[in-house]
Amino acid sequence: MTSTRVPLRRLALLLAGLAMFGPFSIDTIFPAFPAMGADLRADKLAMQQTISVYLIAYALMSLVHGPLSDMFGRRRVILGGLVVFIAASVGCALSENLFTLLVFRALQGLSAGVGLIVGRAVIRDVLHGDDAQRLMSQVSMIFGVAPAIAPVVGGWLLGVGRWPLIFWFLVGFSLLLLLATWRWLPETLPPDSRLAPSPKRLLRDYAWIAINPRFLRLSLAGALNFSALFLYIASAPAFVLDLLRLDERQFGWFFIPMISGMMLGAFVSGRAAGRISGTRLAGAGFAISAVAMLANLAYSALVEAPSVPWAVLPMVFNAFGIALVFPIVTLTILDMYPRQRGSASSLQAFVGLVLNAVIAGVLSPLVSHDPLHLAALAAAFMLAGWAFWRWEARRGRTPPDCPPPPEALEPTAQV
Repeated sequence: MTSTRVPLRRLALLLAGLAMFGPFSIDTIFPAFPAMGADLRADKLAMQQTISVYLIAYALMSLVHGPLSDMFGRRRVILGGLVVFIAASVGCALSENLFTLLVFRALQGLSAGVGLIVGRAVIRDVLHGDDAQRLMSQVSMIFGVAPAIAPVVGGWLLGVGRWPLIFWFLVGFSLLLLLATWRWLPETLPPDSRLAPSPKRLLRDYAWIAINPRFLRLSLAGALNFSALFLYIASAPAFVLDLLRLDERQFGWFFIPMISGMMLGAFVSGRAAGRISGTRLAGAGFAISAVAMLANLAYSALVEAPSVPWAVLPMVFNAFGIALVFPIVTLTILDMYPRQRGSASSLQAFVGLVLNAVIAGVLSPLVSHDPLHLAALAAAFMLAGWAFWRWEARRGRTPPDCPPPPEALEPTAQV
């Protein structure tokens, strides 16, 4: 089944769904943390490790998903990842102690990134330039629904049953994705474009990408910028339940406005493709995020007890700005490596995921009890991301004026 003639609307919906099951496996369990901790005899810090273990496994396996798809095709790798994720979710639902749950959460992490990472390569397989930016923005806009509704769904499920019901929901959702992928996702990487399986070449490609200063600048710009938002996502149980004093069914007060901002930003990014240069659009995104972070710092410093909607409003604008920046950074990285898009996507994801794992497992528990500490660290992440972006922009290479020719075989030269 090899074809690149794909109905783009269907492809956008399918790729967004495939990207969703990763965030769903994180965010749906947030409302259940107290109940899970009580059943499994685990405190808040121990429960936080269900996120960090997942993210560490996700990050490590992200180095493999892309290269496997470069060697064996996109469709086969996505289907295999879905099968593993379904089995891991069944294991989570049946877990009776924290150790067992952590083992199956790690297995979830090993498989959950396949849709997001390989999906980016699929987009770049079928489209170039502004068209690729539009499709990636559409996928981001639809995908943005997941973090918004996942904790709400988790709260509803917790209202009608015990916490294992959340993992059974993930099993059902992933089964639907498996059937849809089998039926509707064509193979976008023809056999003559695939790389021969070779660990030596894989290591060489990764080394080649990893030591490229341009790749590092772009990856860190995107990862650090997103970390300003992910810090609040990882801290959601403490931020929503302890600081905002809401209950398990009110996570939507935080997630829905925040993700609405991200979806609106993705929509604007898609509409701006071909009309506004990538450099200007990304610069506008960073500027909007900077204003949001300053407002967040001011509010957190002046108000002792944060409350909705004011405590959440800066996150809306920050998410909007991040959504303007993300497609530009990602497509620029993929355009650097026409024959190793899967590997480039994997390594970009790895950089972000390692940072996310540190945030979830180390930094979030340290600062989530204090709104000012949260705001200050988020602002520092955003500022660092902007600094790397400015560093790259001063080199005069971001984004490229036009996509590289499809016959190009190797990465662009280092800067």
